[in-house]
Amino acid sequence: MDITEQWSIAEVSRSVGVTSRTLRYYESIALLQPSHIGANGLRFYGVAELARLHRILSLRELGLSLDAIKATLNDELTLEDAIRAHLALLEEDQQRITRCINVTKHTLVSMRNGETMSVKELFAAFDPNKHEREVRQRWGDAAWERSVSGDDSLSESEKNARHQRDVRINQALRNAAESGIAPDTEAFQQLIAEHYLWVKDYWGGRAPTSDEYRGLAELYVADPRFSDVYGGQENAKTLRTAMGLWAQIHLS
Repeated sequence: MDITEQWSIAEVSRSVGVTSRTLRYYESIALLQPSHIGANGLRFYGVAELARLHRILSLRELGLSLDAIKATLNDELTLEDAIRAHLALLEEDQQRITRCINVTKHTLVSMRNGETMSVKELFAAFDPNKHEREVRQRWGDAAWERSVSGDDSLSESEKNARHQRDVRINQALRNAAESGIAPDTEAFQQLIAEHYLWVKDYWGGRAPTSDEYRGLAELYVADPRFSDVYGGQENAKTLRTAMGLWAQIHLS
């Protein structure tokens, strides 16, 4: 192989099976930079960049987060430490899933036998601290504090209204994705505009940048916990396209 050979972003995307949006997102978070950018803005990748991409995708197969992969490739974290930390999270998830299975089985047996379960028993499988731990690990303590500070000052009726807004926005986006309307239509883009303001609200009033909003769209596709909210990965991909278009117009 000629070490001076270069491949365009389209060629890399087609050959590797990684979308151009994903490659651009990797660039935006300084995980994978192109070897050079042409006068027309076209990205090119050389042998060294493809070797780094191979390592990124290999580590993703192990389930490591992009932050952990970046730290590992930049020699800020050893591969052993990254895998050990990831294993700890997997074991924690395994314990949670086992607990959920046991409680669900108990619930099913109780229902079949006509028994009444207490509220405490019914919600025994849920870990109220899990979401907090994950946010603190992924985005830091400040992100968690911003996300919950708004709720502390809300009345019960205001909290209920906020929850209803959450459900309405996410359901509207799912309906739009399932309806087959194009992501660039005015109706879809209006929903995205409302979604952006919703995200801003949850970020404590801080408006996401274009890269951050696009990164959130990538997370919707990559993480089943998000994609399931919108009816699966294909719907999440449609949403990602719509969010990317909106960001290109309004956040560039």
